[in-house]
Amino acid sequence: MKEDKKHRSNNNRNNSSRNNNGGNKSGRNSGSADRIGKDEGRGRDIRDKRYHRGRKKKKKAGIFSTIILVVALAVFCFSAFQLFKILKGYHDGRSEYDKVRKLAVEEKKSAGEDQFSVNFDELMQMNPDTIGWIRFHPEPSQISYPIVKGKDNSEYLKKTFSANENTLGAIFLNVDNNADFMDKNTIIYGHRMKDGSMFRHLQDYEEKSFWESNPYFYIYTPDGREITYHIYSAGQVEDTSDTYLTSFESDEACQSFLNMTKEVSLYDTGVELNAQSTIVTLSTCTSASDNHRFVVRGVKEKEVNLKEQ
Repeated sequence: MKEDKKHRSNNNRNNSSRNNNGGNKSGRNSGSADRIGKDEGRGRDIRDKRYHRGRKKKKKAGIFSTIILVVALAVFCFSAFQLFKILKGYHDGRSEYDKVRKLAVEEKKSAGEDQFSVNFDELMQMNPDTIGWIRFHPEPSQISYPIVKGKDNSEYLKKTFSANENTLGAIFLNVDNNADFMDKNTIIYGHRMKDGSMFRHLQDYEEKSFWESNPYFYIYTPDGREITYHIYSAGQVEDTSDTYLTSFESDEACQSFLNMTKEVSLYDTGVELNAQSTIVTLSTCTSASDNHRFVVRGVKEKEVNLKEQ
């Protein structure tokens, strides 16, 4: 009897122990599941944060790229507009001077010789500031323009012969010179345009071989004179140099000036001058610097009155 009770008691303890072991296993499994769930949750949070950070970075990069593109397009459009304005200015200026030539200039051959005449009445109606016409022949034939004299040396820098605003400007006489081309040194200015117009082709005289083939230029006046100038000097000078003197106190001072103009020439032309010589200085800008000018000088060699012929 006592043994049966003891046996039942042992069985109860064994069952209780098994139940406790099962409970412990179940608890351990439940704890592991909780930890796994928490780890997975943290993983998802980390992935979500990384995803959102990535999206923010991509969004910022997209905005930055858009800004760069807009700025680049704006710069391109502005540059294209400026280029259009420049090219249009060249075109308008050339067209204007072509029209002036057609209206006022007549070129023909007579007895095998070239004859060139200017209708100054027509030019005066277009612009009362007209004082002459300059022409190179045979080359550079591009230089064939009316000459004007303004109220100062700035008026025609960006104003054409027909008084239109244009970077080509006009070929104009130095304000300190007389309009009859009788001064010891008459100065005529013109722009050095990149399209080859105005005084651009004065630079051709950097080469002596070009001068040898084209040593003359001509000026025509409203009173019918054709003045032939023999080019004797070509070179670069400073814009504040004595090149731009127009009158002299004595023959000695004039001769010293003429000697200086020959010395600064790129080459020796062998053309003789004296204190009684009258010269014309053609002046244009250079690509070297804003403080330098390229000048071509000619001495008067012959003068005829076309109205008397």
